[in-house]
Amino acid sequence: MAKHEELPIPVFTSLAPVYGDGSELDEARARYDKFKATFHRVFGHAPDVIARSPGRVNLIGEHIDYEGYSVLPMAIRQDTIVAIRKRDASESEKTLRIANVDEKYEMCTYPADPDQEIDLKNHKWGHYFICGYKGYHEFARAKGVNLSGPVGLDVLVDGTVPTGSGLSSSAAFVCSSTIAIMASYDMNFPKKEIAQLTCECERHIGTQSGGMDQAISVMAKSGFAELIDFNPIRATDVQLPAGGTFVIAHCLAESQKAVTAATNYNNRVVECRLASVVLAVKLGMKPQEAISSVNTLSDVEGMCISFASSRGSSDPGAAVKEFLKEEPYSAQDVEAILGESLELVFKNSPSSLDVLKAASHFKLHQRALHVYSEAKRVHAFKDTVSSKLSDDEKLKKLGDLMNQSHHSCSVLYECSCPELEELVKVCRENGALGARLTGAGWGGCTVSLVKENLVPQYITSLKEHFFKSRIERGLINKNDLDLYVFASKPSSGAAIFKT
Repeated sequence: MAKHEELPIPVFTSLAPVYGDGSELDEARARYDKFKATFHRVFGHAPDVIARSPGRVNLIGEHIDYEGYSVLPMAIRQDTIVAIRKRDASESEKTLRIANVDEKYEMCTYPADPDQEIDLKNHKWGHYFICGYKGYHEFARAKGVNLSGPVGLDVLVDGTVPTGSGLSSSAAFVCSSTIAIMASYDMNFPKKEIAQLTCECERHIGTQSGGMDQAISVMAKSGFAELIDFNPIRATDVQLPAGGTFVIAHCLAESQKAVTAATNYNNRVVECRLASVVLAVKLGMKPQEAISSVNTLSDVEGMCISFASSRGSSDPGAAVKEFLKEEPYSAQDVEAILGESLELVFKNSPSSLDVLKAASHFKLHQRALHVYSEAKRVHAFKDTVSSKLSDDEKLKKLGDLMNQSHHSCSVLYECSCPELEELVKVCRENGALGARLTGAGWGGCTVSLVKENLVPQYITSLKEHFFKSRIERGLINKNDLDLYVFASKPSSGAAIFKT
């Protein structure tokens, strides 16, 4: 039997295999009927194909996927759906017309040119579709697939993943776009190839994505979280213990990952690269070799463990504490160690060069300690799930690991914000076994582990102690509250619907 990641994206003619039964299926049918009617109203035709890809919540393993470490997310029920119709040769206008069910997003029009540059200085919501469009054509060309000349496309998008929430609305959009484009050409490929492709697609928007968001969106299975490994991409089912549910709550500060990349997300990618190269040099590698061969902290983990074992430890953090100072490094400090200008070190990465322009100093000690400790927590989480402990003991231990993860994200990685800190505190005070920020941070959501029988009361408490004052201040509408706090079981991954 083929491994899960070797299988192609599933193709369905009905919604039930993805959306289940009962009220959730009725809701999905009503949404898709309205979606198809909107497509017909906007473009005058029915779509050829619809693809969906879910958002995700990362249970543990934050900011370590781009360092080559395993992560442990699950898909949520909220998703993005993309409908496509290829315009035929008689319709001479070779453009991509991208509309959105939500009228606050104006229709975007682009040339039907897979080699077009994305104007990153002029951030438009349709750029995420173009990421998938460019990426799929690059992928198909590399595979030797003959796509003929560019054709015009009519595209409609509908997303229920809240934007800026840390629940991967952007990955859900890029994945569903890429898969819809692929399906419109009657093509399908193994999930692991699509996961890798969509990760590369999203880099066209200027964030140095690590691949977790796309991998879980493409490869998720209903009822399971997934341990996602990289190089090569692999997904291992993780059956969560009975009696626990994850509750997701939005702190109402939006995390604008693409807009703030140079000071937040990409800044941390650069700090981790510098930490790994400096560690390699301190542990005996020649600077030029370190610059050319070391890209991530996982690349130097073996050297760090060798050093630690000489001190009777197996923790790579021992080398961090020995060789990376706690005080921030200036660019000059790092250049003195490497014997090379940072502009030359990052000459092949425009987004990293943007970071160098925006940053005055780099915290290498703290970032490396977070990455190594968080990587260990991911495996502790998986080992706990498969241990012989009782379900109650498992849930308590998983909650403790989530709390430790949040502390590390907040103190060492500094990717939290005051609203997230307040919300995490409220979550813990009202019965969460564990609560942490999830996603890139700097806004967005918390995920908390709650005993299943306490979930209704717990959500009521969050509404009372966190959201009520925000409703009174007019930050959100009371009728929209269920978009900002909800429970989720692990949901299914990407799918194609033939219309």
